[in-house]
Amino acid sequence: MTSIHPKLLIVEDDPGLQAQLKWAYEDFDVLLAGDRQTALTLLRAEEPPVVTLDLGLPPDPDGVSEGFALLDEIMALKPDTKVIVASGHGARESALRAIQRGAYDFYAKPVDIDALGLIVRRALHVYKLELENRLLAERAPADHRVLGRLLTAAPEMVKVARTIERVANTNVSVMLLGASGTGKELLARGLHEASSRAKGAFVAINCAAIPENLLESELFGHEKGAFTGAVKMTEGKIEQADGGTLFLDEVGDIPLQLQVKLLRFLQERTIERIGGRRSIEVDTRIVCATHQNLDAMIADGRFREDLYYRLAEIVVRIPSLAERAGDAVLLARAFLTRFAAEMNPQVRGFGPDALAAIDAWGWPGNVRELENRIKRAVIMADGKLVTAADLDLVEPGDTEEHSLNLKSAREATDKRMIRHALARSEGNISNTARLLGISRPTLYDLIKQYDLQG
Repeated sequence: MTSIHPKLLIVEDDPGLQAQLKWAYEDFDVLLAGDRQTALTLLRAEEPPVVTLDLGLPPDPDGVSEGFALLDEIMALKPDTKVIVASGHGARESALRAIQRGAYDFYAKPVDIDALGLIVRRALHVYKLELENRLLAERAPADHRVLGRLLTAAPEMVKVARTIERVANTNVSVMLLGASGTGKELLARGLHEASSRAKGAFVAINCAAIPENLLESELFGHEKGAFTGAVKMTEGKIEQADGGTLFLDEVGDIPLQLQVKLLRFLQERTIERIGGRRSIEVDTRIVCATHQNLDAMIADGRFREDLYYRLAEIVVRIPSLAERAGDAVLLARAFLTRFAAEMNPQVRGFGPDALAAIDAWGWPGNVRELENRIKRAVIMADGKLVTAADLDLVEPGDTEEHSLNLKSAREATDKRMIRHALARSEGNISNTARLLGISRPTLYDLIKQYDLQG
């Protein structure tokens, strides 16, 4: 008959301690192994979520070589397994090595059964939370993608996406306002793909990245011989987007003289190339974006008010990543999956300290900063789990001892996951517990323990 208890693999070569530990874990289905080969056989067959591992195993019972070899094999075979390493051999050095190689926690001998029991039960709880989180992440393409490519679980961004979907099939001009790195071009492309112009071209131009004297030619094109170097007729971006959508990023950087010509196009829907004498009808929809304060620029005379109202028939404000609850971790997991497949397949996920740091960071550079940090961390990571140090998100005041305090890191992760689950479930305890993969009484206990009632 199949056991309803969670499985716990105890790797210990002392028969007396084996019996003592098995007796202490009556609420687990305990599996016992006294050597590396037996432990690996049980790991493959039973897939226990938690393992306690004594580093001193035969044929090296007085050393740590067999124990560390087994730890490496467990992490290679089942990287999600929570391994709690117990040893009396050079406790501090062994702790550092074990954590670096993927162990969940470390406990120095002699073993305190009650204290180790708390660590084991906590490890099982974290394993269940991470399993639920992985299942949610795997469903992300179906559950968390809006506008085709935008990955989000934040109500603020879902609202933005719904607004864009509603205006997609109209011909109104849309202005996206938000800080750099919030995904303005991704939203503009989503608008284009959701519109009746989806079969036409989507053309993007960053007005801040092009020198002022070249921007007019880039937008409106030029005829052969219009200026030195104009050896052939060249269509501008407006003309290239005929029948489709032109995305003007950083529209606030367009010089005043060129603003007049852009306004004329929006009024008449015709353009003249530089050096040309004929008007060309163009059916191009304009979507623009900026991180600048256009109201202040209008007041200062640096941006035309009449052009603003032509460009901003619909204004959509994009929240920063810090304002989008839960999105940092969701996006981080997606970036890690992509970059690991491309650059470092041994990387399997994030350590608890990394998840806590991602959730707590202010992300001044928004999604672009997050993507760059994940990419760099995946390339530089030595182990299977990306750490806060790999992400360069360790606060300056952190000490080595603090960074090894997994209890604090796990508690911080638990608090944030519970808060986010409560937010996603709109405070419904039953739905929150289901989302987290725990019982309602357990959730109530955690809410009380972490003082999350407010």
